[in-house]
Amino acid sequence: MRKIILSGTSLHLSRFGFGTSRLCNIALRRVRQRLLETAYEKGLTHFDTAPLYGFGMAERELNPVLAAHPDATVATKVGLYPPGGTDQYAFSVFFRKGAGRLVPVLSKAIVDWSIDRARKALDGSLRRLGRERIDLYLLHEPEAHLLATDEWLRWLDSERDRVKVFGIACEAAKLPAFFVGDHPLIRIVQCSDSISNSEADVLIRAGRPLQITYGYIATAKRNPKLDVEVALIAALKRNSEGCILVSTSKEVRIRRFAELQEKYDNSPNLTP
Repeated sequence: MRKIILSGTSLHLSRFGFGTSRLCNIALRRVRQRLLETAYEKGLTHFDTAPLYGFGMAERELNPVLAAHPDATVATKVGLYPPGGTDQYAFSVFFRKGAGRLVPVLSKAIVDWSIDRARKALDGSLRRLGRERIDLYLLHEPEAHLLATDEWLRWLDSERDRVKVFGIACEAAKLPAFFVGDHPLIRIVQCSDSISNSEADVLIRAGRPLQITYGYIATAKRNPKLDVEVALIAALKRNSEGCILVSTSKEVRIRRFAELQEKYDNSPNLTP
């Protein structure tokens, strides 16, 4: 799979990156590991995760894959944390996920924008991932008015040995508040987008490139008039120089993502 240089950085990311938010929906660890290994083998060499995903499970599951493939890149996040901590047994994770539908407090994310909590979170993410340095460290669904910006900048700059690049990951609707005064924390933006609603146009209107976008599969599934594969081809054209995050629990779909990328590379004028 063709790689891109992420705008504003020296990071080389695969065109399709693999999102791990749904990894904990797979009950068997060997199946989770096989899925991640297949993603790498098929060219999805950038992995997106967070302490919140699977309550730390997603980061732990990435550890063997990242150890086996040092050239893989990984993004993780800070600011949203799982109730019960990030080192729970699998049973506790699945229980909280299920019971949280009835009692939301069991699975609702804990929001904490203190630097003390962030320091501990970075330590934990590095330990779970088995990495000495994180390629891309993203503030997870931040609210501009809640951030002590100067304090965050000083801390992130002090962590250059452990964090290559930092930015934010959020829904596109939150971005306008960060464009005021060209907020220094949004050097890199990972945001939601779709073919039907073009939410990431908020970046284009602000004169910024699309760097990392996600949400195309989920929104296509909710739209009976839009096929998932058609949406992904359109996404490759729309975000032509960035990374597009995809997620699945099925190996066959990963193979199909790789085929779509190859098809698009061979025919960039392909009509969705």
